[in-house]
Amino acid sequence: MILIINTAGNSLEFVLGNNHKSVTVEKQSIALPVECEKFMTENNAKWSDLHAIGVVVGPGSFTGIRLGIAYAKGLAMGLKTPVVGVSVFDLYLAATPDAFVAIDSGRGDFFVAANGLAPRTMKIEELESKQMEWPRTVGHKPFDLKLAVDVVKQKIASGDTKPVVPMYLRPSYAEENKNVK
Repeated sequence: MILIINTAGNSLEFVLGNNHKSVTVEKQSIALPVECEKFMTENNAKWSDLHAIGVVVGPGSFTGIRLGIAYAKGLAMGLKTPVVGVSVFDLYLAATPDAFVAIDSGRGDFFVAANGLAPRTMKIEELESKQMEWPRTVGHKPFDLKLAVDVVKQKIASGDTKPVVPMYLRPSYAEENKNVK
């Protein structure tokens, strides 16, 4: 069984098999272990049933991503099971491999990627012309987190189990404003 954890957005999301749960909470850091345990119990699953843990590595909430990765790594270490990073781009492209993924960053630009285009940020002017190189554009509707199970399986089968690190496509607010007084 593979457990998927997503803390990159405004809610906590979990997938186990075909079961999906999304929980909106006030403080992800406090609720994550409790909600994850509750999700496992609701699905009659034991921690020992897990043979891998997938975690969304971004793009998304700077703090949420770090929280999810730390929690997933802690679980994986205790369970002696692999933890595999899954990007939001992996999820969109798993559903639509020939798409250009453009996600509004909320800061005047977009997080973009496609097969043949490494993840990066892009201003709307460049995006409008670049997206024409692919038959469709996705990213404006929510992704299907259930696809992460297959993404994790494929990464494990191919040996793509490199260390899980956050996918940051730009500096954090703190890094951008460190010299502003």
